[in-house]
Amino acid sequence: MNRLHPLEFSELNESQKSIYEHIDSGPRGGVAGPFLAWLRCPDFLEKLEKVSSHLRYGTSFPPRLSEFAILITARFWGAQYEWYAHAPIAIKAGLSEEIVESVRKDETPENMNEEESALYNFCQQVHKNHFVSDDVYATALDKFGEKALVELTSLIGYYTIVSMTLNVFNLDVPEGETPPLSV
Repeated sequence: MNRLHPLEFSELNESQKSIYEHIDSGPRGGVAGPFLAWLRCPDFLEKLEKVSSHLRYGTSFPPRLSEFAILITARFWGAQYEWYAHAPIAIKAGLSEEIVESVRKDETPENMNEEESALYNFCQQVHKNHFVSDDVYATALDKFGEKALVELTSLIGYYTIVSMTLNVFNLDVPEGETPPLSV
């Protein structure tokens, strides 16, 4: 159950209304998930939304790979809403349903191509070891380049704060939907 008091648009101050309307009119399709918590800190949300937009839509990675990194992060943190929101996007962007299902089950996917494998290993090591080994780094560097690895690390970090926010405030899947992850 959501730990936050629901905010009605009429209750929002001008700063909250401004950032709400900005997010609501953008490509996200509405104000949901962690934005429901961050709306309580509109100055923070305004800054974070710019970072979010860049990491989601403006990196070197095609959506298939950035969404793959988001799913790996959601799985690591057990963030139900994050998975619920991003799994369909990942599949629509071209990530195979088999890979998505393996990650959902917390299994190493089979049949990944070289880019997917490099990204998966990089993300897994960041989450599980809090660092990346020289060989995994070298493989990812060869596939993506330095700029993209900075972006990937930042993407993982951003979706970690998303996951933490969702989990702390029990911002779960919509009512009537089944949580997709076993945690």
